[in-house]
Amino acid sequence: MKSMTLTGLSPVPFNLISNNWAWLTPSFPLEGSEPLQPQALSEAQQQGVLALARAILAERFARGEALITTAKSREYLRMALAPYPYEVFAVVFLDNQHRVIAFEEMFRGTIDGITVHAREIARSALEHNASAVILAHNHPAGRVDPSRADLALTERLRRSLALIEVRVLDHFIVGETVFSFAENGLLNVNE
Repeated sequence: MKSMTLTGLSPVPFNLISNNWAWLTPSFPLEGSEPLQPQALSEAQQQGVLALARAILAERFARGEALITTAKSREYLRMALAPYPYEVFAVVFLDNQHRVIAFEEMFRGTIDGITVHAREIARSALEHNASAVILAHNHPAGRVDPSRADLALTERLRRSLALIEVRVLDHFIVGETVFSFAENGLLNVNE
């Protein structure tokens, strides 16, 4: 089985060579049929479907695409971060038109914690010549309520990045659902 590295994503198994869809069951739903239930697929088939979904989202979230809606960001970040059994902190770097420059998984933690360094995010923002960022991390346990540490980290990163004129547009927490700091009024952007 070959591996394919998608921009900003870990290598994923990818066995869709030469349009070989045989790994999907013959009863894969066609237009107008009943939706396929996840339990109808083997673990390998589910991983193949997830790899394909990541590839599709990576293509849609390609460099230069403008992120002008929270829904668009939420869709991509959920697919990118939900599968991990440990915390991952990622950053989407954007230009002044909010077009994607890059997506980077910056830090990896444990099942219930992660250490994030503002200087590394600032360094990457400067390297990418970013005007804005979207922060994101996952909660492997599924709960998306921001902790005090999440709130403090977001504010610290927002203030640190403001010093180099990089705006934090949002911070998403990915779990069973996706929580947006901006939608919930938790980014003090007017200070």
